[in-house]
Amino acid sequence: QVQLVESGGGLVQAGDSLRLSCVASERASVNWYMAWFRQAPGKERELVARIRWSGGATTCADSLKGRFTISRDNVKNMIFLQMNSLKPEDTAVYYCAATSGSWFYFPSEYTYWGQGTQVTVSS
Repeated sequence: QVQLVESGGGLVQAGDSLRLSCVASERASVNWYMAWFRQAPGKERELVARIRWSGGATTCADSLKGRFTISRDNVKNMIFLQMNSLKPEDTAVYYCAATSGSWFYFPSEYTYWGQGTQVTVSS
């Protein structure tokens, strides 16, 4: 059973930056796709960004492009989410997830999940 552990959340002010980290308990498979999701209170969990472990190709939600960037460290089995120019509407629990096979979009298509890390952006 793969375990994912997120870190890096916190309370920041609007305009600040945060970098979230997620470490996997075992070496990522070449056919893995990893992602960051977020869930705000009363809202559905939404996809933020994805990365293909082999080759490092990425996607990002259109509304977050230019502010959020996903990346990986192959050696450390980690992915990151760099979040810049944070806004109060970015407040959510951020989750790391992993799946295999393709660029999946829905949370139900991801096999492994972390516990989440809270990001709160004050105005």
